[in-house]
Amino acid sequence: MRRATLWIFMAVFAALSAQALGQTRAGEAAYPSRPVRWLVGFAPGASNDIIARLIAARLTEAFGQQVVVDNRPGASGMIAGEIVAKAAPDGHTLLLATGGPSSIGPLLTKRAPYRVDEFSQVITIGYTPFVIIAHPAFPPRDPRELLAYAKANPGKINWGSSGTGGSPHFGLLVLQAATGIDVTHVPFKGSAPSLVAIAAGQIQAMHSSTVSAEALLAGKRVKVIGVTAAKRLASLPDVPTFAEQGIPNTESHVWFGMAAPPRTPRAIVGRLNAEVNRILQGADSIRRLRDIGLEVTGGSPDEATQFVKREAEMVARFIEQGRLKPD
Repeated sequence: MRRATLWIFMAVFAALSAQALGQTRAGEAAYPSRPVRWLVGFAPGASNDIIARLIAARLTEAFGQQVVVDNRPGASGMIAGEIVAKAAPDGHTLLLATGGPSSIGPLLTKRAPYRVDEFSQVITIGYTPFVIIAHPAFPPRDPRELLAYAKANPGKINWGSSGTGGSPHFGLLVLQAATGIDVTHVPFKGSAPSLVAIAAGQIQAMHSSTVSAEALLAGKRVKVIGVTAAKRLASLPDVPTFAEQGIPNTESHVWFGMAAPPRTPRAIVGRLNAEVNRILQGADSIRRLRDIGLEVTGGSPDEATQFVKREAEMVARFIEQGRLKPD
């Protein structure tokens, strides 16, 4: 009798487990079952926003569900990061990850709302080197002149950024570490406000992606002093790099990716990864992204995880060296 009861119990348990597993797999197969919210931690108009909207439109077509870009600027992207970190791990709330909210901001805050390694990394979309842009009235015209001017005027250059701990701020720290220049850091709440400030002459210089500064460059409301990359940009063939003018170790970039909440099922991460890779390989997408200066990467979730880990380790080294100080 006991043996029979045990077998009945085991059979019922197996049936229920199979049913639950089937429902889980069915739920993952049906993903997404409602609109997807893709959070961007910066104001509309910045490079993050432009890239997210381009991909979101194509994901909407692929999924048959609306993929909505939700801008939540503030705290160098950590407001958006916290929302996604605490969201249900069902793939319906995503993060447009960049150097700031994913690998820099939390390390600079003693009471960070989430850990860098918590997210389920979906894919690295691409990266773009920074350019140093300046107000047209700012005297320096190239990297050598910038360095000479900064050393002759310590603390007098107002250098803007999208916020403390964001990628442009980190680019400035790399430049300062390589050259020893002393400038006044002026953080804003996002790239768009900092670009408005530089066009108005309220700040003199800043790191920016060509994506974010596209309209100002086209309208000649700012000038480009130099490129923080190993080679010149195809979109700016006449602008020299810092390295070629004898100023090494100044390379910096801003990268973009997609991340999901912690513990998001691998099946959902895999579906997102496959769709975004497909979009990135499309001729129209590649052309548009490259036109705005993005080097498209793509790749697997594991590759994205390792990339973010390396970025975080680099920031940690800067903190250990005293170049960055947690609040």
